[in-house]
Amino acid sequence: MAKILVVDDDELIRELLTDAVGRHGHTALCAGTLAEARSILSREEPDLVYMDVRLPDGSGINALEEIRAGKSAPEVIIITGQGDPDGAELALRCGAWDYIEKPSSVERMVLPLLRALAFREEKRRRRAPTLAADSGIVGTSPKMAACLARAAMAAASRVDVFISGETGTGKEVFAQAIHQSGSRAKNRFVVVDCTTLPGNLAESELFGHERGSFTGADRRQTGLIAQADGGTLFLDEVGELPLPLQIKFLRVLQERRFRPIGSDTEIKSDFRLVAATNRDLSAMVRRGEFRDDLLYRLRAFRIELPPLREREGDIQALVAAHLTKTAERLGGKPREASPEFLELLGAHDWPGNVRELLQTVDMSLVSAQGNEALLPQHLPLDLRVRLMRRSVSDKAEAGLAAPLVQDGRQGAQPGKLKPWREHRTQLLDEAERAYFSELMKMTGADAAKAAQLSGLKSARLYEILAKHDLLKARRGQARIPDFPE
Repeated sequence: MAKILVVDDDELIRELLTDAVGRHGHTALCAGTLAEARSILSREEPDLVYMDVRLPDGSGINALEEIRAGKSAPEVIIITGQGDPDGAELALRCGAWDYIEKPSSVERMVLPLLRALAFREEKRRRRAPTLAADSGIVGTSPKMAACLARAAMAAASRVDVFISGETGTGKEVFAQAIHQSGSRAKNRFVVVDCTTLPGNLAESELFGHERGSFTGADRRQTGLIAQADGGTLFLDEVGELPLPLQIKFLRVLQERRFRPIGSDTEIKSDFRLVAATNRDLSAMVRRGEFRDDLLYRLRAFRIELPPLREREGDIQALVAAHLTKTAERLGGKPREASPEFLELLGAHDWPGNVRELLQTVDMSLVSAQGNEALLPQHLPLDLRVRLMRRSVSDKAEAGLAAPLVQDGRQGAQPGKLKPWREHRTQLLDEAERAYFSELMKMTGADAAKAAQLSGLKSARLYEILAKHDLLKARRGQARIPDFPE
């Protein structure tokens, strides 16, 4: 007997599904809001969740990954009265079992339930595939957990894999993990960086050549495809593969056979392909920059890696793992990251993703020198400045959004609205003090550096510091020269 959670603000739908679930011998739990659903999920471990899209306190699709990442990892069937193609695609990409538009027959709503429960029962009987323990992939966020599960499925099969994601998200790390966790782990992992394939010699690099087949071919060369026989061929940034080579490589994918340049004999190579890109290949197809038939062939099994900004909670784990790895390489005790350090890291968008994060940690380690703990002061100065400016700006915007006061506190009573000029002056003063106070801390009270970063002349900087009484605590420090009185 399974537990089924029905989340819908329509009481009639809840009753309809509850009766249907009961008739099939299962237990139904009901919730009318996301808050009620989360409360039930914290106590119970349902096998399946019927989830409405539009709920009084949020979107069911937005909560889908959170629910799928729960302890029981329930299957989720989306039910909605206002279906749309984009919503259906998003639901499936987030792990939904099915997407059903209301109104639908009871049979249409119950059939995917029965199939999903049968699937779960079969999955319980067999051991789910996992990646090798030393795969090097760190992260437990819902989106990363879904990627890890797909990577494990790929590793347990012989299917070709297509990995997409922004720069620095770890596409090569995933490719290596799939190789190391599969049956080809003892054979070669051959990397082809398509961005560096040498123009007119690209075909020779991939397919190899015979001696004398072209000017400069003074010896026979084995191509990268042949080198990957029995192992994995990793095409990094496959979107950069030259167009003339795409049709030839498509034939290799179809037949796993090719002919080196200058040879009369075809060679067979039994490789598994893992291709990766940070580009939108569908858009490239529309522009005539990439072959659509090759794209269809590449996308046999797709893993879309999330950017770091969408991996909630993973930054701390990534930093801890990197600090441990660094200590093992250099010898010594791992450094610790202070809560304040991690808080600042969590406030950044990380356009360079994991690669940028780890490089930032490395730079912080250099700045920390003998310190046991990493502090905000050890972060690169330009990053701290950007984060501080954003923080001050956000606080100012929050203040502008709530200008009503009551007895000195924020409120919303008519007649208590400050005059605009008074309100504006107060906000600007608060933002100005916060900015320059943090600026002096970050520069170690170095006047020249503070003036350079703020873009102000020394005289104007002095005026502002004096206005907010920020000179007294720093006048005695050796690094800051006296401003002219």
